[in-house]
Amino acid sequence: MYLIAGLGNPGKEYATTRHNAGFRVVDCLAEKIGCEVGTRKFLGLTGSGILGSEKVLLLKPQTYMNNSGESIRAAADFYKLKPEQVIVIYDDISLEVGSVRVRAQGSAGGHNGMKSIIAHLGTQAYPRVRVGIGDKPPRMDLADYVLSRFTKAEEEEIEKAAEAAAKAVELLISEGVQTAMNRYNKVKKPKQQAGEPGAVGQKAEVETNGGQTAGERA
Repeated sequence: MYLIAGLGNPGKEYATTRHNAGFRVVDCLAEKIGCEVGTRKFLGLTGSGILGSEKVLLLKPQTYMNNSGESIRAAADFYKLKPEQVIVIYDDISLEVGSVRVRAQGSAGGHNGMKSIIAHLGTQAYPRVRVGIGDKPPRMDLADYVLSRFTKAEEEEIEKAAEAAAKAVELLISEGVQTAMNRYNKVKKPKQQAGEPGAVGQKAEVETNGGQTAGERA
């Protein structure tokens, strides 16, 4: 069995914000397995079903982002799950909008929801799927940014990313975290400017250990 938890904040006012990317992926998974994430349990909303050949519990913590670990710990303890059976999906400002990355473990990287989970589980060794929401504009408060909404163009990208992240979770469960990482963590080649013999355009997007490295999160 696997616990699949998407991070976000409860309430309609937060539903389409950048910080709720994890909730969106859970919604995609719920549609895929034909369940409704609406049962109140473990300080969150839950739904269950079969993904591939494995039983899964989908979870949207309702504790608000900073206390996500309370909900996830309650569910993990009830089912006596090992850390590798807990998959967390969350937003990441260190990745461009629409990017999806898989990790077997790692630090919180400044993400307060992940800090809470690490504190409550007592380990960093649980798999996670990161959904890129883009870095904040200069001089904009980070909390304001992650609680803002996507532009129309970004909205199209994040919808595609939610579907891709759901497929990444399915692959992680069916074939293992290493296979999922190999599929989704490909480094992009830098763009080459016209007339230049070498790649001197945009920097390549690279995988980092911590993920959310740009400050604290709301």
